[in-house]
Amino acid sequence: MLHGHGDDGYRHSHPIVADFSTNVWYGGEPAGLKEYVFSQWAAVNRYPEVLAESLAAQIAAHHSLAPTQVLVSSGTTESIYLIAQTWAGQRSTVLSPAFAEYEDACRQHGHQLQFLAWEELQPDIPLSSELLFVCNPNNPTGSVLGPEVLAALLAANPRTVFVLDEAFIEFTTSISTAVHLLDQFDNLLIMRSSTKAYAIPGLRLGYILASAALIKQLTQHKAPWAVNALAAAAGRFLFENYAQVQPPITQLLADKAALSAQLSANPGLEILPSHTHYFLGVTRRGTAAELKRWLLIHHGLLIRDAANFRGLTPAHFRIGTRSPADNQLLVNALQEWTTASPA
Repeated sequence: MLHGHGDDGYRHSHPIVADFSTNVWYGGEPAGLKEYVFSQWAAVNRYPEVLAESLAAQIAAHHSLAPTQVLVSSGTTESIYLIAQTWAGQRSTVLSPAFAEYEDACRQHGHQLQFLAWEELQPDIPLSSELLFVCNPNNPTGSVLGPEVLAALLAANPRTVFVLDEAFIEFTTSISTAVHLLDQFDNLLIMRSSTKAYAIPGLRLGYILASAALIKQLTQHKAPWAVNALAAAAGRFLFENYAQVQPPITQLLADKAALSAQLSANPGLEILPSHTHYFLGVTRRGTAAELKRWLLIHHGLLIRDAANFRGLTPAHFRIGTRSPADNQLLVNALQEWTTASPA
């Protein structure tokens, strides 16, 4: 899906006052990152490392894994398409609703696809597919899968590779990473993003953690030099300063709770629960596409029309929490939407 994601403000001519359509941390990149990356500019005069090996070793040390258990990618989307290519033609299940790229990548590589609703997933469910794609915390719902359930599923389905997308793991306090399960299960593959929590999605940087055997399979299909020198430099900075660069998740989730409470008081909306800073809403008048257009034209506010997520409806939209001042702008505008005639 080339279009239909959030953060698509570049496609609109109206000036954007506040962008709620993205689930990237709104506060910008960590202090010092930009200066460090710019200081590495000379690296663009040479080819980067073929597989960003130095960064992979740094990531491995951070997670207490072997370097052979890490594969650096040009963002989670590259990871998804690489996995789909490696298991081309196999059977895959997608836990839905979910990020559309799982389905798109699998279709591109001839997978036999099936879909499983999030609420139907049970710890002892038997899976008949070679791959299961799970986003945890989930995008777009903000639902989470607890470690006990995940471990039970992995044990019950040893022939299924669990592709666990932890792109938003920094945005919840309800669960922590499943990296510790890699020691117990060879059928677990974890995708991580290095851009969303640090507000650098334009640099494209992510990585995959798995057993050495699975990483070897993936590497056979990996394009050389996919991670550019400046993205790799950003990764080095982030892991060298890991404790200092994390977003203020406690405050962000408190702001999200306040925002969702205010919006829940609006009779024209239904706000759905979430364990992350982003959450789904349902408009009780018109469609999400109409609401998105109205907010942009009349208030310069951008939301995510979530109708193209499998399993959702034309009335669903997604909001990523911003600052209290920006959040109040959205609360006021949505109150106007429910009482005024959209134009």
